[in-house]
Amino acid sequence: MTTTTETHGVDPTPSPLALLLLGREADPNSERGVECPGDLPAASDPDLVARARAAKEKLGDRVFILGHHYQRDEVIEFADVTGDSFKLARDAAARPEAEYIVFCGVHFMAESADILTSERQRVVLPDLAAGCSMADMATAEQVAECWDVLTDAGVADVTVPVSYMNSSADIKAFTGKHGGTICTSSNAKRALEWAFEQGQKVLFLPDQHLGRNTAVLEMGFSLEDCVLYNPHKPNGGLTAEQLRDAKMILWRGHCSVHGRFSLDSVNEVRERVPGVNVLVHPECRHEVVTAADQVGSTEYIIKALDAAEPGSKWAIGTELNLVRRLAKAHPDKEVVFLDRTVCFCSTMNRIDLPHLVWALESLAEGRVPNVITVDPETEKYAKAALDRMLALP
Repeated sequence: MTTTTETHGVDPTPSPLALLLLGREADPNSERGVECPGDLPAASDPDLVARARAAKEKLGDRVFILGHHYQRDEVIEFADVTGDSFKLARDAAARPEAEYIVFCGVHFMAESADILTSERQRVVLPDLAAGCSMADMATAEQVAECWDVLTDAGVADVTVPVSYMNSSADIKAFTGKHGGTICTSSNAKRALEWAFEQGQKVLFLPDQHLGRNTAVLEMGFSLEDCVLYNPHKPNGGLTAEQLRDAKMILWRGHCSVHGRFSLDSVNEVRERVPGVNVLVHPECRHEVVTAADQVGSTEYIIKALDAAEPGSKWAIGTELNLVRRLAKAHPDKEVVFLDRTVCFCSTMNRIDLPHLVWALESLAEGRVPNVITVDPETEKYAKAALDRMLALP
């Protein structure tokens, strides 16, 4: 693929597949049933920006718009706050006067916002098709079966579940019910340290790479201390002996964006951009993280670029919308995308300006669309797991 010189190689030319991932094309076989009720504005409508501003102004303090870092610029423009998933959920909880929380992110993020906000507030997701492939890799039924496997192996009572923020409310509730905690990519080490104070093993859900990278690179465990539980195999593809010997039981899940980066990506960018600093997200594969110069959460990546010396060169291994935004924000530095191929988060990109306008205009007209609600039982245990994270030192 070719790259444009204006953004220092950050903006790969989208292919037809990339257009589908961007939400600009549709696959009727895989996207049935995700249309918004009512009339969705056309993406070509020249008045979309004005309509968004008018609807937001009409709603005033009744609405609070959250924009995840991976959202498109056209959406971020209307966000009251930006950040990662947990920061945004906490920001929503800190605005009790807002009747409506419009979460420009994905489904599990909106669930977390519903858990942390008051009963009078309603959380709206502009497009219900905005999910998360990683979160979908661990279902409540699969995790319950995994716990049965651990019980049969005689290790469940010494195993503490630690679930990544990027998980469904059901998985967070399972974690809370079994005495575990939630973590983010920023505090995964602290969460694991806490868990090992409570038990002898950790069941880490659902991202294997964050769990492995944190345990091995930050806590001194070996790769042999980690085993991979595959929910699609009998007993997770593991023997009872393997489960008894393991310290970290990693769920076989991953981020479809960060999982695309490879060791070849790192080697290629070092040849293409001499003197480049490679900075990647800990959701990347272990061999990518170990080959990088720095590794850190989304917030870490943003702060690292803010503090970087003028003239420095950076290859960033995370979602492309954010990398492009960083390149524009730092014209005094050379910021390139780690890989030559398009790597947007396809479901995050389903939240576009037409969907945001539709949601805001619906609210302004007294209709509340796409409300995300977590049932009380699930909320109770999920909040217990989140509260344990908030109490971490």
